[in-house]
Amino acid sequence: METSQRDELCFPQLFNKSCRKPTPAQSDVLIAYILLSFIALLTAALNLLVIISISHFRQLHTPTNLLILSLAVSDFIVGLLLMPVKILLTEACWYFGNLMCALYYILVFIVTSSTVGNMVLISIDRYFAICDPLHYSIRVTLGKTQICICLCWICSVLYNCLILKDFLRQPDSHNSCHGECVAVNDSITASVDFVFTFVAPITVIIVLYIRVFVVAVSQARAMRSNIAATQQRAGGGTAKKSEMKAARTLGVVVLVFLICFFPYYTPSLIGEDIENSISSSPIVVWLLYFNSCLNPVIYAFLYPWFRKSIKLIVTLKILQSHSCDTKIL
Repeated sequence: METSQRDELCFPQLFNKSCRKPTPAQSDVLIAYILLSFIALLTAALNLLVIISISHFRQLHTPTNLLILSLAVSDFIVGLLLMPVKILLTEACWYFGNLMCALYYILVFIVTSSTVGNMVLISIDRYFAICDPLHYSIRVTLGKTQICICLCWICSVLYNCLILKDFLRQPDSHNSCHGECVAVNDSITASVDFVFTFVAPITVIIVLYIRVFVVAVSQARAMRSNIAATQQRAGGGTAKKSEMKAARTLGVVVLVFLICFFPYYTPSLIGEDIENSISSSPIVVWLLYFNSCLNPVIYAFLYPWFRKSIKLIVTLKILQSHSCDTKIL
């Protein structure tokens, strides 16, 4: 009897301290795991295509596309590492030790923060492109964009190492038994993270896109009444059609981002106890991760250059000499 009980433990040698192994998956649960594994593979593959496209073709080396590239790197990490580990956490015991557990959660927080930061940068980019098109090329350059992206990632790493310093010192402090990998923020840390990772960035994003929407509507009315043509002859500034289309596309990306991220932060918004919050629900976490799969799908539907670059990548034409100079736009 004792032998059978030991067989059910993650670490049989630690009889009184080991977690029990998860129960065998039922058929419907097995289908769910297969589906989640497919989503993880699809997320990594699609975002890798975005990364290769923007990195390879010189015509795509624009400030806006650099921001999309940075976002694709975050989404690629989600599909390659975070999704598979999340499946493992719900399917099996954690055998990789406390250090790997800490690294996993710090990576989760860094990627989440960098994604939010990239969304803020995208909103700022669209704001300048639509609301101040005459000075856009001066204010938003490749060099400045690269600096902003680097700062976004560096600040994300430093910020999350700071708020998770106690967890990094004792990664197993919230584990109820050996074979578990759990991270729980105290109420103060969770409140600070809620403000800096959700409230402040989302406020900036919404305010900027409201401004972009108002300007876009006014410009559309001006064009219909032939005022735009007069302004162009007089040297006035109107956002180009390509910039307006990019604003609509990235507006869809931001909207999907808000829909996927909002449920994760809802408990903090209503003042619910973090340890018992819905944020620990697998459905909410997977909705958060699923945003990384939706972004490249949106590009595929709304960006012709992405569809064209996919064909060149899949057919291996990018291996030809001077393929980086191919006209994509």
